[in-house]
Amino acid sequence: MDTTAYIATPGKTIRLADYKTSDDGGLTKKEAKHQLKKDIGHISDLQYRLYAENRRALLILFQAMDSGGKDSAIKHIMSGINPQGCEVTSFKHPSTQELEHNYIWRHYIRLPDRGRIGIFNRSVYENVLITKVHPELILSENLPGITAVKDITPAFWNRRYRQINQFERTISENGTVILKFFLHLSKEEQRQRFLERIHNPEKNWKFSYDDIRERHFWDSYQQAYEQAINHTSTTFAPWYIIPADHKLYTHVIMGNIIAETLDRMNIKMPLPTDEELKLLQKGKEELSAEKL
Repeated sequence: MDTTAYIATPGKTIRLADYKTSDDGGLTKKEAKHQLKKDIGHISDLQYRLYAENRRALLILFQAMDSGGKDSAIKHIMSGINPQGCEVTSFKHPSTQELEHNYIWRHYIRLPDRGRIGIFNRSVYENVLITKVHPELILSENLPGITAVKDITPAFWNRRYRQINQFERTISENGTVILKFFLHLSKEEQRQRFLERIHNPEKNWKFSYDDIRERHFWDSYQQAYEQAINHTSTTFAPWYIIPADHKLYTHVIMGNIIAETLDRMNIKMPLPTDEELKLLQKGKEELSAEKL
């Protein structure tokens, strides 16, 4: 599968309107299921190697409009992963403690350990997405020089993009490989998913009228995502714009990208030292000689 079409090329200005929200990747449904199963198995094998190597980590960020399919993608693509080597963090509204620190702090402390895969369901990008649509939220951060919405200038947002790039460059240079997925959903598909949550009693719990309120800001969110992607898709932390209207193909495309990324890391199993080899041989001899 050619996944290069989904990359927001670093340094190139993109328009979300130029990206499809529906794409089958050239696969039939049967082929897609086979590819996903294959990639899940490959990811599981490579995760074992990553855990054993214990020198690098993989961080996967998921961003999307409400009902974009983040939870479903995490559940299906990472189904073959050993829980010991993976951790999912869902970022909600910042707590009082989190607001006493800079906005990156709560994301920094949840970064994956070496050898592990970390998944962020929403991420630091909320601070240039929802806050850009609702800039009054910035006031709760008690920043110096920001006492009213009018103080939040274009220069403020440019600083945030720069800070996020610096954050990602730092962790990248220290061994964390970063993948960023924007699940690109159409407004009509979102409407259908909201209606399903209302009509299906088993999905009522997933529906919040706040989602409808936020839907009124659709165009503003699309613009905020576009600007964030254009400012922060880099060679060390690229954005992938994934068509999200059909979940199976969404999962296939992302699964393939994750598997390819782990492949490119060229993960090596650690080799025992001479002393460790001697101990292995000694252990083998002792166990073989045991009389039970």
